[in-house]
Amino acid sequence: MKILLLNWVDQLNPQAGGAEVHLQNVFGRLVENGHSVSLVSSGWPGCETRTLANGIEIHRIGSRHTLSTRLPGYYKRVLSQEGFDVVVEDLNKVPFFSPLWTKLPVVLLVHHLFGLSAYGGASFPVATLSCLLEMPIPFIFRDIPTIAVSQSTSDDLIARGMKSRQIKVIPNGIDCEKFIPIDSSDRYAKPTLLYLGRLKAYKNVDLILKAVAKLLSSGVNCRLLIAGDGDYRAQLEKCAKDLGLEGKVRFLGYVSEPKKLELLQKSWLNIITSSKEGWGITNLEAAACETPTIASDSPGLRDSVVDGVTGFLVPHGNVTMLTYKISELLNQADLRLKMGKRSRKFAEDYSWDKSAEEVEKFLHDRVVHSQITS
Repeated sequence: MKILLLNWVDQLNPQAGGAEVHLQNVFGRLVENGHSVSLVSSGWPGCETRTLANGIEIHRIGSRHTLSTRLPGYYKRVLSQEGFDVVVEDLNKVPFFSPLWTKLPVVLLVHHLFGLSAYGGASFPVATLSCLLEMPIPFIFRDIPTIAVSQSTSDDLIARGMKSRQIKVIPNGIDCEKFIPIDSSDRYAKPTLLYLGRLKAYKNVDLILKAVAKLLSSGVNCRLLIAGDGDYRAQLEKCAKDLGLEGKVRFLGYVSEPKKLELLQKSWLNIITSSKEGWGITNLEAAACETPTIASDSPGLRDSVVDGVTGFLVPHGNVTMLTYKISELLNQADLRLKMGKRSRKFAEDYSWDKSAEEVEKFLHDRVVHSQITS
C-alpha cells in the first residue's frame, strides 16, 4: 500500500509525544513490511521541509497554528497525483477533516479527544475553538473506519455519536526487549518518584508536587524527578518553590532515550495525573521495567494501569488519596516488588509488532473495500 499519514507533528519534532512514539513504531514497521508511507506534519523554526525518518518520507508545511489551513492546498498541489491508496488521519489534537478535501479512502486513527479537558491546558479562546472543532467529528467521519488506541477513546467516540461498528480498538505496544527490569538493589537508594512526559497544564503535574509536599510533611522521605519539557514548566517550578520543595524536586528537561530508560528502571514509582490521555505509553514502559504506576483514574490511564495489580488508580484531583497510595507503596517493599513483577507480565501482553500487524490489516481491508465498492 501507499499510505498518506496526517499528523500535527512528526517523530523528530521537539514537541513529539506519545502519539509520535506510536507513529514511529507502527508506521515504521509498515515500511519494513514493504509499504510506502508519507507523512505531512507541521514544521518549526530551522527545520528541514523534507526529510526521511524510519523510512517515512516527511513533508513539513506551516506551523502548528497554520498546518490545518495549508494542508488541503498542499495536498491538491503536491500530493494528489502521487497515487496514494489510503489517507490515515492521526487525530490527537483537532481534526483535519480530510474526508472533506480528498476522495481517497480515509481511516481515522484516534488517540484521544480533549473535550472539556482543553480548558485545563489552553487559553479560553483556544480551548473553546478546540471543543467547537471536535463537535463535527461524528458527522464528518460518519461511517469512516476508525482505529482507537484504547477502550476509553472508543467509548468517548461512541458517546459523541459515532457507531461502535466503525471502531476497532488497537492498543499501543511496547518493546519488551528494550524496556527491561534491573535488579531491585540497583534502583536509586533514595525513594524516588518519576514523572515522565510533556509539561502541559492538562497533565496536572502540580498534583504530584502537592502530594510530595504532603509526604515530606508527614515524615516520608522521598524525591521527585520530572523528566520532560513544555510550556507549563515555569508554573510548575514556581509551584515547587511555593511548596518549599527545593532540593526535593529536580526538573530534568528533555531526556535522551538511554536516560529515559535509566529513569524508568531506577525509580521506585511512576506517577501520572493527567485529566485525560489516549493510553499512557509511559505507564506501559514503566511496567516493562517492573516499576509500578500510580495514576489518576482518567480515560486512557485506566486502560494502561490495572488497579491493584500493576499499580493504583486514584480519583483524579484527590491529592489526599494520591499521597496515601504513594506512601503505601514506598513503605511496603514486598507489595511494590510484587506489583513490579505483575507489571512486567502485563506489559508482555503488548507489542508494537502486534499493533502494526493489526493496523496493517485494518488499512488493507479499507483499501480493498474501497476498490470493490468504487
